[in-house]
Amino acid sequence: MDETYDAIILGAGHNGLILQTYLARAGLETLAIERRDTPGGGLAAMEDPRHPGLLHNTHAFFLRAITGMPWYRDLDLEGHGAQLIEPELNVAMLTRDGGVLEWWTDIDRTVESFAQISERDAHTLRRWFNEFGPVVEKILIPEATTPPIPPDERRELLEKSPEGRRLLEVSSLSPLEFVHQEFESPVIQAGLLFFNGLREVDLRIRGFGHHIGFLLANPSKAQMSVGGSVALGRALASAAESAGGKIATNAAAERLIVEGGRVIGVETADGKRYGARRLVASSLNPQQTFLDLIEPDALPGSWRAKAEAFRYNLLAPLFALNLALDAPPAYAATERYPELAKPFMTILGLDHVDQFTEIVGHHEAGTIPPTVMWGTCPTQFDPTQSADGKHAAFMWEKLPYALGGVAASWDSAKDPHGEDMLKLWAEFAPGLQESVIGKFTRSPLDIERDFPNMAAADLLIGAFSDGQIGYHRPFEGAGDYRTCLEGLYLCGSSSHPGGNITGLPGYNAAQTIFHDLGLEGDWLPVPAAQRIAELAA
Repeated sequence: MDETYDAIILGAGHNGLILQTYLARAGLETLAIERRDTPGGGLAAMEDPRHPGLLHNTHAFFLRAITGMPWYRDLDLEGHGAQLIEPELNVAMLTRDGGVLEWWTDIDRTVESFAQISERDAHTLRRWFNEFGPVVEKILIPEATTPPIPPDERRELLEKSPEGRRLLEVSSLSPLEFVHQEFESPVIQAGLLFFNGLREVDLRIRGFGHHIGFLLANPSKAQMSVGGSVALGRALASAAESAGGKIATNAAAERLIVEGGRVIGVETADGKRYGARRLVASSLNPQQTFLDLIEPDALPGSWRAKAEAFRYNLLAPLFALNLALDAPPAYAATERYPELAKPFMTILGLDHVDQFTEIVGHHEAGTIPPTVMWGTCPTQFDPTQSADGKHAAFMWEKLPYALGGVAASWDSAKDPHGEDMLKLWAEFAPGLQESVIGKFTRSPLDIERDFPNMAAADLLIGAFSDGQIGYHRPFEGAGDYRTCLEGLYLCGSSSHPGGNITGLPGYNAAQTIFHDLGLEGDWLPVPAAQRIAELAA
């Protein structure tokens, strides 16, 4: 071996860096191997080449309750430069008839917005906020922040308390069934499904009705990182390095070195061999980890079959239009709703719940649906991302990965589609096109090229269907972050609780590894099973 460490982490995205920092703080010598030239993974940004200092957030941006994550506090991310903003008008959905549905950090203002559309739905929102809050606090958050519970044991525990039985009842529905059952306005139904539906799971699948309940009852909202999402990545890297961790960039893992059923090291594409005394943890997807990096004769055939069967999300691929502007978008609806001078997440093109069926159909056919998009102007909230009075803004849209059945079709189709998005945006923000001083697009194929672990441009790195959830994520036998090979663990978004920038797969994997290595840590949380059992006491 060229170098030897106690622990090697494959991938220096946010999950890998969080795990590395906990291990380094426990005294282990750690190395994170990262194929890109900068750590942080999807916490990425780029400087505008024609306007130095103007920052474009090119991947993860709307960060969910980061300041409430246990690792954010444990690792003192603010001490390493992280700073998050949570704008008050968190989400605004503008409809073609000049209306708006608003989601505020203040639940009273959100209820008031709902009431402008439907008094009944406003009362329903308030009821769910009050009723489902204990389920979120006492069950869903503990479940997300600890290793998952085996399904049979989980159900048995949940059935013993009122909160648990309510969760099981709500979870039996699909998100579509939930909103149709609980709300009457097609606009509100559409907004709720979009806020925490379309971006997560197939809305038709039963077992995820509680996702909407979680949205309604959770007081935490979308946040953004001061200095761009990349600044949070830098803070995570700083925390890891301050704890003694080493990060090797421009280093692509080529092969896991396996001897006697144990992973003992990693070989990189440049021929370097790094030894691992105690463990290797992979934040890559299961097919990269088990099929690309491990020789077939070193892995049981059943595990190869499970990795081969791993599936990605149909609706996850993202298309982006990024703009450089002389001035922020000025929405026509601001005349009637002055607060729209500074919305955080703005949704355009969504007017009715039935549009979701059409969107899914287009994804299945590999065609472009009528545009429903969402985005923001980050420089309105964070002047450190602007330059010389110029602004950056973007809109995202969920579009098929294989356009017309061929992913490469995007190379010629992306810029024309970006023009179509700009025209729709300008319908809501007259004068926007005249303010544009630069623009570029990023297709689902571009995402996969930049982040190969996001196969088929799946930002969530694995479908939440076919049993790929909880204790069986990524697949049966690997749900507790352990694998069939001694010394090999999983710590990426293909593990529980899944994708998005939560850091919880890395945080939870750290708990499993601390247990296996006999490490002590005052940060270790009470297991979810214990928390749920206490509800029945």
